[in-house]
Amino acid sequence: MDRHEMKSVLREVLDESLGLSDPAMHPRYAGGKLVIEPPNPDHSSKEIDIEVFFRKITTVRDKLRVLEQKINTHAELSTADRVQMQGYISGCYGALKTFNMLFADRADWFSN
Repeated sequence: MDRHEMKSVLREVLDESLGLSDPAMHPRYAGGKLVIEPPNPDHSSKEIDIEVFFRKITTVRDKLRVLEQKINTHAELSTADRVQMQGYISGCYGALKTFNMLFADRADWFSN
């Protein structure tokens, strides 16, 4: 195994242990744009490449997973504090369910 292969394997193991992922976007949205239009026609709309938006959503999910692991392994948090913080994280996952349609694989969907 050369250095490049070793780095690749190590990166994959770390990503799995931290709950990080690189999910695929649903092909129906590939190349699309997210358009945000204000109700006032005097204000300009905003366009974002859907791939950029998708990466931001998956980054939020990955950071929530890391936070969840840190909460669960934190030595000084009481059980009640852990439960309360898990409730907040579940609420975040619930709010992000709106974006499940962007994921190609149902196993990557947000759930709480």
